[in-house]
Amino acid sequence: MNKIFLIISLILFNLNQAKPKSDSLYIPDEVNPIFFDDCDACGCGAGNGSSGFESLLNAQFIGIKYFAQHYKAKENLFVKDLTQDQYFNTVQLWARIPVTQKLSVYGSLPFHFHEKQTLQGDININGIGDFNMMGIYQLLNSKNNIHQLNVGVGIKVPLGKFDEKGITGVNPSFQLGTGSWDYQMVLNYKFQKNKLAFLLNTDYTIKTENKKHYNFGNQWNYAATGFYQFVENDRLIFSGKTGLQGEVFDQNKQFNEALPRTAGSALYGKLGFEASYKKISLGSEVMLPVYSNLAGGDIQAKSRFSVFVNFGI
Repeated sequence: MNKIFLIISLILFNLNQAKPKSDSLYIPDEVNPIFFDDCDACGCGAGNGSSGFESLLNAQFIGIKYFAQHYKAKENLFVKDLTQDQYFNTVQLWARIPVTQKLSVYGSLPFHFHEKQTLQGDININGIGDFNMMGIYQLLNSKNNIHQLNVGVGIKVPLGKFDEKGITGVNPSFQLGTGSWDYQMVLNYKFQKNKLAFLLNTDYTIKTENKKHYNFGNQWNYAATGFYQFVENDRLIFSGKTGLQGEVFDQNKQFNEALPRTAGSALYGKLGFEASYKKISLGSEVMLPVYSNLAGGDIQAKSRFSVFVNFGI
């Protein structure tokens, strides 16, 4: 959920070139097993779904991803109950391209279709979102590929429309973009042994003031995900995954003044799978909140769902 990128590129990934061992979790040696899972619904506040680097498939790829989020929010500041349903839907194009053996470039471009159901009727916004680009560097890759450490830095280009009227609602993140140039830092660690793998991911986004003098709060995401390989042969790989993902948001600011009830945090449990057949990879994930305290309790996270298809070339 936020973000995303103007062009997508070509890929050098051929799953048939490697010959996996039947007793180990197959990840090709050249794979840097991370994607910046840039699934922002809008790149700001409640409505963001970034989960950091997270995958075991496809070192280089071009693909498409659908990401859906559901929130409950107050209708306005004068009511107590959370009665308003808000739906953030994103179709995202993404790609990852190698530059050197240890350096690669990731990019993505989202298209948003958001809806909130109010007493006065449904409100819909749709259009292109913010373009993201990131450089990913492999700091460590131990013998037999058991331990791997990667770092990334990136930038978000404000292509999505920012509507100043939208910040007056309970959820100012009901936007197509932040309207600002934002900067990202990511760290990923992977441990892999036999049929098991474990990923730790964390990323931090620094958000700047836009032309309307509005500044969405900085954001910290973190995730821990375990993988288990159920099927693996010369053509087919199938792994299940489960884990936890958290998000922490700082207060938004306007004219450099902190705005009340705009900070918050949420923690999700997640369950999904990843599969690869020849040059095609498929993955899906469902997330449900373990804890939610967004916008001072005025917004509650309900559920998230994603599915992607990637193609190696």
